Amino acid sequence: MIELDHAVLGKPADLVEARAMLRRLAARDHYVHTAVALVCSGREVEIMALSTAVVRMKPFDERAHERYLATEESLGKAGAYSIQGEGGSLVDSIDGDFSTVVGLPLRLVAQLLRQSGVEVPVDLDELYVTKPYANWARFPG
Repeated sequence: MIELDHAVLGKPADLVEARAMLRRLAARDHYVHTAVALVCSGREVEIMALSTAVVRMKPFDERAHERYLATEESLGKAGAYSIQGEGGSLVDSIDGDFSTVVGLPLRLVAQLLRQSGVEVPVDLDELYVTKPYANWARFPG
């Protein structure tokens, strides 16, 4: 969920709406909230948690925005951008977990799984060092 000025920015209906969203976000901070619910059937485990990151967008650049909109990647993406795709070029910085902005906060999910007694076979520290996903290496943390 994208939050800007205490309002939710959903998925744009079309490129006109996507353009308007990107203009609103330009050169500003906004929040990305990603909720996770873990339910283990038969064990009566139900855990819910929220991860939030602050994303700062680059200043508005007509050519960069039009180039991005031409990819149509913005359609179907909350806030009209995909940080792991071409939309990452519009992002200046992130305060928080990159994977929260992608839509699945890996550290939080691993923490909840361990908390419920599930072994996590992935070395998350190594994953966060190698940052194998597109655009992840651009952002510290």
